[in-house]
Amino acid sequence: MPTNGYISIPHPTSLRKPVGISLQAAGKKFNREWIFRNLSFQFEPGKSYAITGPNGSGKSTLLQCIAGAIHLSEGSVSYHSVSKEVTTQLAEEDFFKQVAISAPYLELIEEMTALEFLSFHQHFKPFLSGISISEILEAVSLEKAANKQIRYFSSGMKQRLKLAQAFYSDVPVILLDEPCANLDRAGYELYKNLCAGPGENRLTLVGSNDPQETVFCSAHIHLPDYQ
Repeated sequence: MPTNGYISIPHPTSLRKPVGISLQAAGKKFNREWIFRNLSFQFEPGKSYAITGPNGSGKSTLLQCIAGAIHLSEGSVSYHSVSKEVTTQLAEEDFFKQVAISAPYLELIEEMTALEFLSFHQHFKPFLSGISISEILEAVSLEKAANKQIRYFSSGMKQRLKLAQAFYSDVPVILLDEPCANLDRAGYELYKNLCAGPGENRLTLVGSNDPQETVFCSAHIHLPDYQ
């Protein structure tokens, strides 16, 4: 067993084509106040990016705009899949199939057990090839709580479950909003393992002010620069 306390699991693989995202002069305002504006950026497949800024600067809003959960006030977001040297534009309504999200504001179905929740989730977004739901729960140290209703989970256990469903979904894009919220030191180590393991070689966007959550990111977008 590794010294960090997490078991060694089969390295899962993705069956999805890589996906990139483009923002063109993107802006979002609520009432008359601009949250961000004139943001153009190319998120390349397989790379990791940090979205930073103080509380209230729009990190969560930008991630939700990229996910298609809320609409931009101006500009556009587009998605494209990449196969060898061929790039194909994706319809906005199809992007949800390509992305997994972990965020504090996303609710879990608390009447379900952890095992039931991941089994239910798998019907909508299959998990990476080569790993079972039992192995996923073991990888995030929730195997002893597999048959426990989520309503009885601690906040840290709930966060581990959110990270599990995001990192192990077979999608080319992962959006993480404050991924280590409610996690202890061991939880931070788990997060690092997920980023280096199942999260590797996927387009990952992390909204956070915590350097420990974004240390692996190759580029940073500081949102106050676009206000």
